[in-house]
Amino acid sequence: MVRYSKIFIHIFIFTFLINNLCSGKDISVCSVRGYKTVKSALENSSDGDRIIIKKGYYRENNIIVDKRVQILGEDNPVIDLEFINQGFIVRKDSVIIRGLEIRNIKVSYVQDLSAIKIENSSGCTVENNILYNTFFALYLANSDNCLVKGNKITGFAQTESSSGNGIHLWKCNNIRIESNETSGHRDGIYFEFVTNTRILNNYSHNNLRYGLHFMFSDSNSYMKNLFSENGAGVAVMYTKNIIMEENIFTGNWGPASYGILLKDISRSVIRRNKFIKNTIGIFMEGSDKMNIEENEFRDNGYAVKVFGNCSSDTLIRNNFIGNTFDISTNSSRNENYYSENYWDKYKGYDMNKDYTGDVPYRPVSLYSMLVEKVPESIIMMRSFITDIIDFTEKAIPVFIPESLVDEKPKMILNEYN
Repeated sequence: MVRYSKIFIHIFIFTFLINNLCSGKDISVCSVRGYKTVKSALENSSDGDRIIIKKGYYRENNIIVDKRVQILGEDNPVIDLEFINQGFIVRKDSVIIRGLEIRNIKVSYVQDLSAIKIENSSGCTVENNILYNTFFALYLANSDNCLVKGNKITGFAQTESSSGNGIHLWKCNNIRIESNETSGHRDGIYFEFVTNTRILNNYSHNNLRYGLHFMFSDSNSYMKNLFSENGAGVAVMYTKNIIMEENIFTGNWGPASYGILLKDISRSVIRRNKFIKNTIGIFMEGSDKMNIEENEFRDNGYAVKVFGNCSSDTLIRNNFIGNTFDISTNSSRNENYYSENYWDKYKGYDMNKDYTGDVPYRPVSLYSMLVEKVPESIIMMRSFITDIIDFTEKAIPVFIPESLVDEKPKMILNEYN
């Protein structure tokens, strides 16, 4: 009998926990019935509750979320911050914010005012929100295991000093950023001291500085994103172990515009990306042990610009088509490896029909080195004299790096299966 009593007690405790901790109640926020503000609904909520915000227009700011709740909008209710303070500040694990439109964040030079800020929390989700006219839009600080998905983020930044970032991560781990659209900010997406994070299927465009910016952020990946018409596409700085695959970098034009800017980065992979109509496809400074493979460089000013302090980098099975300069360098030495690339400027032959050129190809032109030293010489482009200079230098290399050569240039475009 005692044994059965203990069993019933355990069942009672388990049922109590299920009913009171694992489930919650629905709390309605509506201008005509129920709670009139999100703040009042939060004050009367408990862990596990769902706060459902009905379609409407709500003027609120500084909404502290310190309970494990879901905040769900019906038909994208508008939370207007009226340029006062900021929006939601999340300080609890496992919070979900979905289906809201948050707008009108003021510019601040002393605070990182945000539409949604997640601080010291784990397992939170920010999904399918519209963030409009924002300073910082989504800001995650010292948080982990969060999902940021399907948000449309629009800012109207005028200068870098007076603007924030669309999605900003500081000291975070294992974040998934997926299918968001960011525009009109300083950086579309910004990482600082971030690890093990995945950026997938985002569209970052028309940002003042970078579509995506890494600083001191190791072991991350970004894949299948589109970076278009930013000041520059992506900057990866002081970082290692980054996977960059199947992205598109296009329309990043300007005096210092790049598809990708690599600064002091190592042991990373750039694979199967498309660089189309950028001032510079990839700019590399102080970068080593990079694998750049199976990418397409088409109609760029410079396809790849490699500074002399780069070493042990591999460029293999890439396609270079319609670029003004395919490879440019500021040094007469080369410590990198080039092989099996397709160069549309290659004039060699293939006697044994194995689709590999029988004559090695030197992709650096003397004219590109002249432009590097004397930018004003760009006015000589496509003139007869530059053709003579380049032809002579390729026949008897003196100034261009003698070892910068593709020994196995492909005669047909590389196909990436």
